[in-house]
Amino acid sequence: MYQFSVITEFSGLKSSAYTDHTLTQIDCSAVSWSVTNSSIQGTVEGLFSKATASNGSETLISPEGKDVKFSGLFPGATYQISLQYQTSSQLYPQCSIKIPIIPPSVAPACSYWGSGYSALVKWDEPVGVWTAAELNINGKTLTFHPNDNELIVNGLQPAKTYKVSVISKLETETDPLRSEPFVFICSTDNRGVIAGSVVGVLLCVAGVCATAFIVLRKSDCIRRKMPFRLGSKTTNRSGENVSADKFPNHFHQLSLDENRGFSQEYEALVSVGTSQTCKAAILPENREKNRFDILPYDWCRVKLNSSSAPKDMDYINASYIPGYSSSREYIATQGPLPHTVADFWRMIWEQSVKRVVMVTNHIEAGGNKCAQYWPEDMKQSQYGDVLVSVTSELKEQNWTLRQFTIKQKRSSEQRSVRHFHFTVWPDRGVPQGTDVLIQFRRIVRQDIESDGSEAPTVVHCSDGVGRTGTFIALDFLLQQLEKQQAVGIKDFLHRMRRHRSHMVQTESQYIFLHQCIMDRLQPGAAQEEHIYENDDTMYANTIQLEEII
Repeated sequence: MYQFSVITEFSGLKSSAYTDHTLTQIDCSAVSWSVTNSSIQGTVEGLFSKATASNGSETLISPEGKDVKFSGLFPGATYQISLQYQTSSQLYPQCSIKIPIIPPSVAPACSYWGSGYSALVKWDEPVGVWTAAELNINGKTLTFHPNDNELIVNGLQPAKTYKVSVISKLETETDPLRSEPFVFICSTDNRGVIAGSVVGVLLCVAGVCATAFIVLRKSDCIRRKMPFRLGSKTTNRSGENVSADKFPNHFHQLSLDENRGFSQEYEALVSVGTSQTCKAAILPENREKNRFDILPYDWCRVKLNSSSAPKDMDYINASYIPGYSSSREYIATQGPLPHTVADFWRMIWEQSVKRVVMVTNHIEAGGNKCAQYWPEDMKQSQYGDVLVSVTSELKEQNWTLRQFTIKQKRSSEQRSVRHFHFTVWPDRGVPQGTDVLIQFRRIVRQDIESDGSEAPTVVHCSDGVGRTGTFIALDFLLQQLEKQQAVGIKDFLHRMRRHRSHMVQTESQYIFLHQCIMDRLQPGAAQEEHIYENDDTMYANTIQLEEII
């Protein structure tokens, strides 16, 4: 908004000034808009008072600031983005632009068909708008549309495993938008192959038995040997626990051929749990409470249940996750958004949480990963109905330990919450080494065991699945290794993904968990951790917060 004045002059005489104002325009098309299947964001060069996104059935308002951001959007919908400039007396439209967002991912599953020479691929209708999808398998590309819900893929071979990827598309006025590939494993029917093999083996065995019976008359000896021979052919079911003494060889086998074994195991888990419903998460009033498109399943989501709030306000993007000692040992949640911080503290209070593990930073690679949900400079702040103050803070090279005192405004009860903040873990990646995360996990585990409470431990990163899932898995697996002298990494990841999608979000994080176990099994590792755990001076200087001291 620019003010200007005009004065006329004649023979040294000046008129009174005419004053008015003018408003420069913002060009919406000049903004570099970034879109996902649930968000639109962009940095606007210019001043505006209000940014809205509308698709006809709903209108969202962006938080204040030059960074326009809308989350919880309907996948594949086209939104009208409008910027306005507000003065004390008038609202000026600035600019408007239509932006379609990425369509939803289609998540199929595969089953046997056609005696192994075909496969039946089925899927549930995804929530969102899409016009077609492409399925790629065995070098072929097949197209299907929203009205379809299954597809028969021919030309396959029995008893084989195929890697399949699906991309949904949305036709626009320019180029079509494409979703991220959904990758899963499709295995064809092996029963015919197995039956043929069994028949051959049985005929062979029958011949051997007949010959032995005729020549040696020792059928009883043959009966004793048969189970042994058959048993020697069997292998451990994928997903079973691997004993500590066999784990190094197990790790080596998975690492062969450029980590092919790791890739096969990880890809086999892609579709686990994805058919479960997330109805609460996609309700219009809840969409903006989701940071990304990671949504909690209805059956295991954490519900806010304070009597002080309306019944329809029970949603938070958080899921119960099983652990070694309890089916609800952890709560995995996304990093709070500015408008969900009060809900976060409401959950902490209602679930009687005593510790929060944070494995992200507020800003990473120039992006906002998590809102600041505690007061700075040892001050007290109110978030909804909960008063939060920082009573101590200890910064180390790789983590920061804090202690909060929280109090519900309408009661006199006061509680302590410990905050374990790991600060050197890149988004969608892994730490530089295993030792630093193993040490950090040990600090958290020692606090849990010294407390003796059954309250869940809250763990979050930005989306609440990648780094969050890796930390929870590491804590579980190290407990399992200590108590059982065995670990089941794939099995536990399968359990976690039935409770929350995408837990352990990348293959590198999956390999990192195996590397942590390998390093933990190295000679002297147990002794070093034992020393770290029981050195009183180190514990006092590194772990304990003011309340303990």
